[in-house]
Amino acid sequence: MASTITMAASLTSSLSSTFSSLSLRRFSLIPTPHQPTSLSLSKSLNFPSIRTQATDIDTTFFDNVDPDEITTFDPPEKPEDFVPPPSFDEGPQETEEQIARAYEELYGPAYSGESVLGNDVYVMDSKVKKTSAFGKVKKDKVRDGFEERVVQVRRVTKVVKGGKQLHFRAVVVVGDKKGQVGVGVGKAKEVVAAVQKSATNARRNIITVPMTKYLTFPHRSDGDYGAAKVMLRPASPGTGVIAGGAVRIVLEMAGVENALGKQLGSNNALNNARATVVAVQQMRQFSEVARERGIPMEELWK
Repeated sequence: MASTITMAASLTSSLSSTFSSLSLRRFSLIPTPHQPTSLSLSKSLNFPSIRTQATDIDTTFFDNVDPDEITTFDPPEKPEDFVPPPSFDEGPQETEEQIARAYEELYGPAYSGESVLGNDVYVMDSKVKKTSAFGKVKKDKVRDGFEERVVQVRRVTKVVKGGKQLHFRAVVVVGDKKGQVGVGVGKAKEVVAAVQKSATNARRNIITVPMTKYLTFPHRSDGDYGAAKVMLRPASPGTGVIAGGAVRIVLEMAGVENALGKQLGSNNALNNARATVVAVQQMRQFSEVARERGIPMEELWK
């Protein structure tokens, strides 16, 4: 019984050693001298070899040049009619006005309060240019000697595809009370912007009102604009401006102190103001009429 067990154990050990040797030789990645590597190629591939020829290479040899030699630059000769340019110091000296003009073109108006090009000298003054709460710069009134009077502000609507658009229309009269007056109209989504637009438009339509030394009209005149009709008559000193509505505002801003005015047609403020401008444009001074006729002023009333 013992001999049988010994034989079985020896047989088991011999079989296990055989199987272990076979498994190592078959599945091992370690090459053995009798078995080639599994990653090696069975057949060698012959790739065509690329060889450069000696004629493809261009090589330049500086055999006759010494790198340590000091060479001097030899400039070409100047032509016979060559005139050297003048130096910037040889020209005429610039005046202070030319220097200020060039400086203002580059950097803007000076803070000293003088402008050569007529720019706004208060652009950097914090006391004049103030910002609102929303960061927008408030536009100051233009200081050109003209005063502004608002004649009318109305709310107007425009019907579009998506609904109605609300705007404000302002009529403004500007004048210097020295014979210059203008009527303007503007529209915007805000009242302030509309007034500013209309004031700008009025300054573009300035006219001169002919007046005598008594600050009245030289003669009577009538004007119409659309359905509005206006009658203007001169008045004696001390009468004052007897008119109403937009006619009175236009005459006061022009500087007329003695005049009579009457609205005969529509009550539309804008049309009456423009009709007043039309009537004023038809007036002429006595001297102008005498010059056109070629006669002295004394003969106009003969």
